[in-house]
Amino acid sequence: MMRLGIVGLPNAGKSTLFNALTRAQVLAENYPFCTIEPNVGFVPVPDGRLDNLAALIKPERVVPTGVEFVDIAGLVAGASKGEGLGNQFLAHIREVDALVHVVRCFEADTVSHVEGSLDPVRDMETVNLELNLADIDTLSRRREKTVRLLKTGEKRYRQELELIDGLLAHLDKGVPVREFALPPPGEELVAELHLLTAKPVLYVANLDEDGWAQGEENGYWRQVQDYARRGRDRAVRVCAQLEAEVGQLPEEERKEFLAALGIEEEGLTRLIRTGYQLLGLITFFTTTGGKEVRAWTVEEGTRAPQAAGKVHTQMEKGFIRAEVVSYPDLMRVGSFSGAREQGLLRIEGRDYEVQDGDIIHIRFSA
Repeated sequence: MMRLGIVGLPNAGKSTLFNALTRAQVLAENYPFCTIEPNVGFVPVPDGRLDNLAALIKPERVVPTGVEFVDIAGLVAGASKGEGLGNQFLAHIREVDALVHVVRCFEADTVSHVEGSLDPVRDMETVNLELNLADIDTLSRRREKTVRLLKTGEKRYRQELELIDGLLAHLDKGVPVREFALPPPGEELVAELHLLTAKPVLYVANLDEDGWAQGEENGYWRQVQDYARRGRDRAVRVCAQLEAEVGQLPEEERKEFLAALGIEEEGLTRLIRTGYQLLGLITFFTTTGGKEVRAWTVEEGTRAPQAAGKVHTQMEKGFIRAEVVSYPDLMRVGSFSGAREQGLLRIEGRDYEVQDGDIIHIRFSA
């Protein structure tokens, strides 16, 4: 399951976004650090393919795949040195797969700003600087340990020291670890140390209703986009307050309300989809004798046995073969029997890489 940490400066709209995503009612007050312990919510991934499969198969149960969102305390300048709730913030953020960095892009006299003025680029740089400084501190402490271990004469510690020095030089330039060309041993070290700037980032420009209505012409949104494009990051725009309010409506009323506003797709749907793209994730589907249709999340390039292991560990251990039909093919012919008759149901072995939208029946020995 993808685990995303919602971060940003206090009063950027993190808890409001979390409410919108989870249809929850989490404390969202107008003062810094109202979120102390992280709130965690499971959000089903919107996927029209799952809905269409359910309509075709008519199962007893439909189970979407999901994303876990973690609403983390707001970060301020000096967090890497323990300012504000810095230590708690940094501990919680190490546990997520990627960051959803909420950037305030709205003026509001009734909502205070920790810096006293609105400046999206400055705010993004404040958060990123603290993550950078935290990584420098982590690597510096690891370097001290590695230098001591050089006395053992093992070659790997010399290689580790060279890698750490390269990363520190990189961070000193203000560039995140995710933009450093890591050799395979470096990937293991970064994972072990849970370096914060190694995590992918999805910037969320949080606009008010007027800003949202301006679409691509909104100046604050352009600033966030331009900033994200400097690296390997992505950006989406939302109006968290509007989406939180709409999220409280029944589904049919919600669709009518969005249509009246000319909104074809909820910003939250785009956010989740972009998160999948950021992490290189895909979805495959399984059916169980017409009783259940379920969606699963795996990384791109996952082979069939490992995908089977997502369903049950015994399926990976006893994997024999996968019977696969693509979603477009199944929907075009209208049935599994039709797919089989037309040669669209394929038999795949252990080396098969699962594709997005595959519907898979796994054969295994118990």
